Amino acid sequence: MSNFEFNEIKARIHHYLISKTDFLRLKDTMQEDQLSAFVDSAINKLCEETKLTVTLDERQSILRELAASIINLGPLRSFVEDPTINEIMVNGAKSVYIQRAGKIEKTNVTFPNNANLMYTIQKILSASSSSRRVDESSPYVDFSIADGSRVNVILPPCSLIGPVMTIRKFSRDLTTIDDLIERKTLNKQMAAFLIAAIKAKLNIVFCGSTGSGKTTLLNVLSSHIPEHERIITIEDTSELRLMQDHVVSLQAKAPNVEGKGEVSIRDLFVNSLRMRPDRIIIGEVRGHEILDLVQSIASGHSGSLAIVHADSPEECFNRMITMMLMSGIRLSGEQIQKQLAKSIDLIVYIELSMDGVRRIANITDLQSAKEGDIASLVDIFTFKQEKIDEQGKVVGDWVMNQQKPSFYNKFIKRNIQLPNGFFV
Repeated sequence: MSNFEFNEIKARIHHYLISKTDFLRLKDTMQEDQLSAFVDSAINKLCEETKLTVTLDERQSILRELAASIINLGPLRSFVEDPTINEIMVNGAKSVYIQRAGKIEKTNVTFPNNANLMYTIQKILSASSSSRRVDESSPYVDFSIADGSRVNVILPPCSLIGPVMTIRKFSRDLTTIDDLIERKTLNKQMAAFLIAAIKAKLNIVFCGSTGSGKTTLLNVLSSHIPEHERIITIEDTSELRLMQDHVVSLQAKAPNVEGKGEVSIRDLFVNSLRMRPDRIIIGEVRGHEILDLVQSIASGHSGSLAIVHADSPEECFNRMITMMLMSGIRLSGEQIQKQLAKSIDLIVYIELSMDGVRRIANITDLQSAKEGDIASLVDIFTFKQEKIDEQGKVVGDWVMNQQKPSFYNKFIKRNIQLPNGFFV
């Protein structure tokens, strides 16, 4: 049977469960064996009513899929399914927090004990189809689950409060630049500029703190990379969701129990240069790979995109300098600044504001200053906050600097047209 036919059978069974049985009402009250028996009985009834033929292997596959999506999440399932929740934080068995609309709140959800929480963690990990493991000898892990959410787990003895699990969800409804404009992440003028920057193959670093929306912004903007280009993504944990066809996704590998077999971001980056990339996207730069990124850009691999954890464009620039120095390269701080300024075109800083809105605070040109040839940061767009109103909403607007940026010739070279009145 083809995958298409099997998916058709699954769709019919799911529709039958929802429309003809009490599955939605009862699923929260059932244990795993009860759920399996209920679904198995429903499949039998559907087969009798419609003369549908379902093999034993197909039946078991459907049962496993339902168990993975429902039972494996335990009491957290409703939070994972709630599109308004961005983050789930489990601090031991008796303390579960969520982040909704940028605000953190404690829930009344608990686990019976730490052993039950640990069982849930292991079920989520096994259902993720990840080759990673977590136990006392390897007490922390990062992995992704089926809906694209990223999960981090850390166990005792590293955690003093019992098993701790953090689930970072990514918005499925934010897929276009218009969605971001509607959410007030940026305005139309900034959107036009960033789309043009992607098409002109500028080298862009996205920065911000944890949960500020860096990955979501990169995902949306990457949709404007032309379809004919070969894209290679490199990540620690799979988070990027690109819509193009020609995408090669690479993921780092942790060492095994003996401490062998590790494949780092840097190893993957060096290998990716031999894979004929048109674009290289790094999920997060946090070490020596910054040196390889800068050198690859200098050798002709333009259009690279990367994420750096930093709290401002200045902090992002300083962190990149520090990472370059830590790589052991024998260059002075001045020379490193020059190299970064010649390689990185834009720094896009996004922040989570007090009112829960994730907005771009700065789009910054990283350029070599005319005097002394030392790198300098010049904002192209800046968000100017005026006040916070009675409802706690941030009031302000973006201001544009109309001076031509240092990379303006790249727009001309690739024949990318900016709207009239952009730069003078």
